[in-house]
Amino acid sequence: MARVEKKAAREQRTIVFVDEAGFYLLAAAVYTWAPRGQTPILKYPFWEHLSAISAMTPEGRLYTSVQDTSFRGPDIVRFLKHLLRHIEGKLLVIWDGLPAHRGQVVKEFLSGGGAKRIHLERLPGYAPDLNPDEGVWNYLKNVEMGNLCCQSLEELRQALRQAIARLRHKTDVIQSFIRQANLEPVV
Repeated sequence: MARVEKKAAREQRTIVFVDEAGFYLLAAAVYTWAPRGQTPILKYPFWEHLSAISAMTPEGRLYTSVQDTSFRGPDIVRFLKHLLRHIEGKLLVIWDGLPAHRGQVVKEFLSGGGAKRIHLERLPGYAPDLNPDEGVWNYLKNVEMGNLCCQSLEELRQALRQAIARLRHKTDVIQSFIRQANLEPVV
């Protein structure tokens, strides 16, 4: 990470950590009470979900997008364009090895001019602990939305929108995800 941070400083790029997550109608049970030896079993007929992508900066800014389907190449490019509209200057995007990140649509976007402002860095495989944006999902699922069970995708979308809005005002919490990943700024 030191090499990447030095590159960002040298080229005056804003570091942006990006990750995706799924949110399901079925609650992420944070606490449960049951008689000893009688683990509760939740039965749910289907697995409807929302897919979310977020980007966070070391300054504690959070950018998100939510949709009903999994993220594919065109959706990733749309989100990168969203970041370019909202963050001035050059970006250093750090993300995992999701196939959609490496797809032809993303490559075409970069070769078509996106590379003028965006440089992509891939995290090592099987290292989610290095991506502070994982902390965003953990916090939203287990703190802001813990034990929440929604009856419809629209109810889930509204709850997620409100949870994200609350988190956006907690820049110190967002910045703590970077400290938790043991990423310190290089001077």
